[in-house]
Amino acid sequence: MECPHLSSSVCIAPDSAKFPNGSPSSWCCSVCRSNKSPWVCLTCSSVHCGSYRCDDFVVNDTKLGLVQKVREHLQNLENSAFTADRHRKRKLLENSSINSKLLKVNGSTTAICATGLRNLGNTCFMNAILQSLSNIEQFCCYFKELPAVELRNGKTAGRRTYHTRSQGDSNVSLVEEFRKTLCALWQGSQTAFSPESLFYVVWKIMPNFRGYQQQDAHEFMRYLLDHLHLELQGGFNGVSRSAILQENSTLSASNKCCINGASTVVTAIFGGILQNEVNCLICGTESRKFDPFLDLSLDIPSQFRNKRSKNQENGPVCSLRDCLRSFTDLEELDETELYMCHKCKKKQKSTKKFWIQKLPKVLCLHLKRFHWTAYLRNKVDTYVEFPLRGLDMKCYLLEPENSGPEHCLYDLAAVVVHHGSGVGSGHYTAYATHEGRWFHFNDSTVALTDEDTVVKAKAYILFYVERQAKAGSDKL
Repeated sequence: MECPHLSSSVCIAPDSAKFPNGSPSSWCCSVCRSNKSPWVCLTCSSVHCGSYRCDDFVVNDTKLGLVQKVREHLQNLENSAFTADRHRKRKLLENSSINSKLLKVNGSTTAICATGLRNLGNTCFMNAILQSLSNIEQFCCYFKELPAVELRNGKTAGRRTYHTRSQGDSNVSLVEEFRKTLCALWQGSQTAFSPESLFYVVWKIMPNFRGYQQQDAHEFMRYLLDHLHLELQGGFNGVSRSAILQENSTLSASNKCCINGASTVVTAIFGGILQNEVNCLICGTESRKFDPFLDLSLDIPSQFRNKRSKNQENGPVCSLRDCLRSFTDLEELDETELYMCHKCKKKQKSTKKFWIQKLPKVLCLHLKRFHWTAYLRNKVDTYVEFPLRGLDMKCYLLEPENSGPEHCLYDLAAVVVHHGSGVGSGHYTAYATHEGRWFHFNDSTVALTDEDTVVKAKAYILFYVERQAKAGSDKL
């Protein structure tokens, strides 16, 4: 096809007659007829707004690959022996960036070694999750210690690669790009890192996240963990990840929870088990089912939904304990959720109750702040009080007597916060603790903060890490 000069939202045509689908202003999605953010497939010439008939798609490139040629030219310049002056200036900029990250703590100068993540276009949902996961030490260290995978060879080995959207799947690995991103986040050599290679892989293997619309951080986290789990199960670069997992002495077999097949580091750290208990109200038949989980989604009780801040005086403050109690309390199912009783042989009224049979090493709690109404998805902006340390989960266990007290206490590692009124808008940031200090991650900006600021946040996702040693007696 001819040369369409496209961006995600603007079409520029020196000669509209060259375009196979007419003038850019008349382009619209062949499925939904939307003319917003048109994309053209360079193989089949179809115009879509995010869903592709084939997977050969590009952004800002032409049939002749002119943009890619520019990228290759830039790559050659970057690796040329005649760019010493450029490298010298870059070194000065890096030193300046490091100096800008110095701050005063208790009268002495120290450095913020944390690195921000550049926003690639409404990618704050991804950045907040990546920063949170990077501060879960056991999970992060596992990936950082994996051997690097050499995706390039020959004369381009060791050089920077400029990825394009038209590259094939042979060079795509979510585990490898995730590993490289985690390695970059705490090196302290730059103020911000661009996760463009990881985002490219996300586009390739998670079509729901293609484009530059705002996405739900919790949904992205689940997709990310699920795909990491699947790729780790399949092995990578000839090395079985299950074998590596077995060699890791910190992840014993007793702590593994299998979800969709063999255990990986994802299920070993985030995996827990729920017991779902249903009782028929007519004949009293009891049904039990065990369900693995990677996170728990908690409703904010309706009686607290009008309380928007911690300092409001109209009634008690909603706490995380209230949300957990609502999740595990006995519930009578309504008419739309009638239970099929095998003894009565028909659907009957019943009660349901959840117990936690096995707690994970990292307890991820998702507060359900977004609810669908007849036409809109509204946000529940209620403040929920949560503890920084000593979250006691023993009372929610199926068999608490079989768990020692040290295995039921959790300390907060990270919090994801949604700012704004709707899931399709607003902004995501994250708070996380690293080496005893709390940081606020706002895309490319990283700032030290304090516990008082963290506890006032309206949490959307909370990451709690199992306490390994006695470090105080505070409990929720």
